[in-house]
Amino acid sequence: MTLPPTTTTTIVHVALHAPSHSGVGELLSYASPEALPPGTLVRVPFGTREVLGVVWDSDEATGELPEGATMRAVAGVLAGVAPLDAPWRRLVGFAARYYQRSLGEVALAALPPQLRDLGPEQLARRLRRPAAPVGDTSQDLPTVALTPEQESARAQIAAEKGPFVLFGSTGSGKTEVYLRCVQEVLDADPSTQALVMVPEINLTPQLEERFTARFAPRFGAQAVVSLHSGMTNPQRLKSWLAAHSGTARIVLGTRMAVFASLPGLRLIIVDEEHDPSYKQQEGARYSARDLAIWRGREQGAKVLLGSATPSLESWYASRPPTPEDPEGGRYLRLHMPSRIGAGQLPRVRRVDMNQQPRRAVFTAPLLAAITERVQRGEQSMILLNRRGYAPVLHCADCGWKSDCPHCSAHQVFHKTDRTLRCHHCGYTVRVPRHCPTCGSPDILSMGRGTEQLEEQLGGLLSEVLRPDGSPARIARIDADTTKAKGALESQLAQVHSGEVDVLVGTQMIAKGHDFRRITLVAAVQPDGALFSSDFRAAERLFALLMQAGGRAGRDAAYMAAQGGAPCEMWVQSFHPQHAVFEALRTHDYPAFAAQQLQERQEAGMPPFAYQALVRADARTQEVAQGFLTAASAAAREHGLPGLDHVTLYPPVPLTIQRIANVERAQMLLESPSRAALQRFLATWQPVMQATRSDAAHKGLIRWLVDVDPLAI
Repeated sequence: MTLPPTTTTTIVHVALHAPSHSGVGELLSYASPEALPPGTLVRVPFGTREVLGVVWDSDEATGELPEGATMRAVAGVLAGVAPLDAPWRRLVGFAARYYQRSLGEVALAALPPQLRDLGPEQLARRLRRPAAPVGDTSQDLPTVALTPEQESARAQIAAEKGPFVLFGSTGSGKTEVYLRCVQEVLDADPSTQALVMVPEINLTPQLEERFTARFAPRFGAQAVVSLHSGMTNPQRLKSWLAAHSGTARIVLGTRMAVFASLPGLRLIIVDEEHDPSYKQQEGARYSARDLAIWRGREQGAKVLLGSATPSLESWYASRPPTPEDPEGGRYLRLHMPSRIGAGQLPRVRRVDMNQQPRRAVFTAPLLAAITERVQRGEQSMILLNRRGYAPVLHCADCGWKSDCPHCSAHQVFHKTDRTLRCHHCGYTVRVPRHCPTCGSPDILSMGRGTEQLEEQLGGLLSEVLRPDGSPARIARIDADTTKAKGALESQLAQVHSGEVDVLVGTQMIAKGHDFRRITLVAAVQPDGALFSSDFRAAERLFALLMQAGGRAGRDAAYMAAQGGAPCEMWVQSFHPQHAVFEALRTHDYPAFAAQQLQERQEAGMPPFAYQALVRADARTQEVAQGFLTAASAAAREHGLPGLDHVTLYPPVPLTIQRIANVERAQMLLESPSRAALQRFLATWQPVMQATRSDAAHKGLIRWLVDVDPLAI
């Protein structure tokens, strides 16, 4: 529809979902019969479609249409939803600028998907549904007595401005501190809200259960909602509307929740803040943790980052003042080193695999320790960060391997359904009966995954009996066993109820879970990350092992009832004296962090420098690298601002350079100045867009910028 010029027709500027490299401007202008405030949700024509958009603040001319002019008109206004407020729009604007994406791309991706499909009438019907009953504000909330360390942390959070890094040992009671801080914020004002983020979907149900049990009696069940990608679209819309309207006082969610519309936001908690899952790896590659810090400062909300192994960036930012560094960091570090109930951290036992039989997976001492636990009725946890039965099948005669035909990676053997599956593109085939190359029936598996580990452990423990005389029970939790809806919750319930004696799994089981009966944790093949080309690999491995070890011995009363035997963490390694395992042995994260920070400072790496990756996807590796080389040359030719302080490294293929028949190359940018890097990237975008139009880069599929990358 096009509106003719009238005295009542005004111009509004609307943000739409369009990638920054699409050529569509940041804002598109539409005619409206009435003035619409910024933040209003509208439906507008875009090409041949009608799409959702957000009216945005703009420096462009507004007001009446010039005489004789015509303009496409707003098709409808979602009047039942209050306009998105200025703090939310500033957050989206900052994220778009910093992460080099278009305004509309970030804004529309932050809204629930179902809003894009609902017209004004459909939304109005949804909003007319009866509201859930509210709680009784006179009710006293159930409370738990705080330890002196917890009380000290709570008091400092209440008294200081922050941001805060809560450095608390696994089992030290960080969640109870979160609950108390949320309670104080909600009690202070009936309009205030709190946002609590966790790194993975599987951690939200138990957190929601705990928060609902604490706050529902006073504020009502509708006061606590979740936001994550595992919810259905109607569920996400309902939660988002509750948060946007202020009905929901507490929002629990994964990284996407950082963009939730929360007009009364006064507290943001980022649990397990070190976890790389807070960094989005598709579309706008934002860091939810970093945006939480920015949003808290912008919206006047306190921000609390919690972890037993803080990221080195947060650890450095929370360094205390010293004579050499009198100002210290920007964050305030709070310590909670003791476990609740005087429970002890597990004793770390390292097994030198060089002294063990070749191809041994479970060494005799470890197997004896697991057997002992089963016979006493205790639980053990085995960590292997590789799912599937075996990483690869191979032919002993001709050397064939189960490579993916579409990726430069192997297909993984899954024995349960007899398939070879690529974990990158999803391509799946049945396991061949003979070698596809030479016809030999002698096809063998190489390496081990969690599926094979479960099977092998079942054989080794087949004669081991529990205290009641029944055989040992083994369970596996990984991405393959938790695909079905409710599968993860069911499996975790079995662990908590004691129906499982040995739990085998990937990193899914290593963090956030409050297992009360586990007294032994074992990492059977942790060496892969020790010599990675990624400078963050050691930090990630240490955090994973510390988190995994923290699942053991969490219930001091249970440990005492079992006879007081110390809980243990076993690490089987070919490099048992490595610095990572030395620090793990003493649970000394500060020493590990100091050593890592010194290395990074000497090498000029984050947090002492700032990085960005530019990635190109193309039909051939030559085209991908050629585009990056040409874009780099064009930047120098134009003498772009900030270039004097930015190092552009030559393009190289990604470690897995082909996925789904698309070749991938990347180029690293590094600068000692965040401002210089941002200045350069902002002016480089149109140069890269112009470079792409050159005929030499015809095979280029896409390019993207990843600011503050976590994987190089």
